[in-house]
Amino acid sequence: MDPVTTGAEPGGIRYPWPEPPAEGAATEIAPGVLWMRLPLPMALDHVNIYALRDSDGWTIVDTGIRSRRGIALWERLLAGPLAGLPVRRVILTHHHPDHIGMAGWLMERCGAELLTTRTAWLMARMLILDEEARPTPHALAHWQRAGMDPEIYAARKDARPYNFADVCAPLPVGYTRLHEGDTLTAAGRDWDVRIGGGHAPEHLTLWSRDCNLVIAGDQILPSISPNIGVYATEPEADPLADWLEACDRLAQHAREDHLVLGGHKLPFTGLPLRMRQLIENHHGALRRLEAHLQSPHTAAECFGPLFKRRIDAGTYGLALVEAVAHLNHLHKLGRITRRLRDDGAWLWQARER
Repeated sequence: MDPVTTGAEPGGIRYPWPEPPAEGAATEIAPGVLWMRLPLPMALDHVNIYALRDSDGWTIVDTGIRSRRGIALWERLLAGPLAGLPVRRVILTHHHPDHIGMAGWLMERCGAELLTTRTAWLMARMLILDEEARPTPHALAHWQRAGMDPEIYAARKDARPYNFADVCAPLPVGYTRLHEGDTLTAAGRDWDVRIGGGHAPEHLTLWSRDCNLVIAGDQILPSISPNIGVYATEPEADPLADWLEACDRLAQHAREDHLVLGGHKLPFTGLPLRMRQLIENHHGALRRLEAHLQSPHTAAECFGPLFKRRIDAGTYGLALVEAVAHLNHLHKLGRITRRLRDDGAWLWQARER
């Protein structure tokens, strides 16, 4: 199969399609490969989904969140760009709700088979079933340990937290597990399964053997770095170590001509450069953070050196969990220490050298 022509200049990042597909429409990326976009009610206001044409129907990669608007758009896509042909398979790159929200609906509506990694399926099913009316004591303690702004903490401690069940259709029991090193066939191509991590555990990516396409989910994005966060479920986690390891490993497969189809933003070429940027982005943040910690600070007091921009209420939660991730990483490397303040917040400080 001939590679997709993009005209990328060596060493640079290029966007062959300057505009996304219109709502309810699709852009043909390559023969048998469609790019569609669904809305999200947040600062990052969209998610990309892909349809791969098989001999007997479609394989869908990621699904958007469940909402009345999302269901209406999926009905339009099924009747329009997908031409009324059956959806036979749904592949989930990872367990986040903007990617899994409509998977259960498509399985029920179309009788589709679900394919994903074991951790993605377990996390998705667990979180959809775990509906909470108020934050758990573990969540409250996690926010306190991070030094959450008192006004934000007061507003959140008695409010209904974000529940996967609010934006995700139930996932039925039963799926097909995909492993590192597997190969699957879709859209007349063989795809190598390569597993990432950091943004989400066992994050699935697909690399075509027959052309230059890479379906990357949120593991590899242009212009923005995927959120790397630590949550109350595993407060001592070091997802940044997983992220850096995955980036180093996946970078070994990157070619200049690869056309990367990510979960957000635009398809792009220039993957070797982008992998270097994604790695250096966090190494640079770690250097700035360690310098900032010459005096003690809470995680919430580390936004400036980490993000180099103002963090507003809409992005505060993501910033907080990412700050904790960077602090946990430096702590596990033995480069910083921590002690509990009287109010229950960790104070982090660089070790003397």
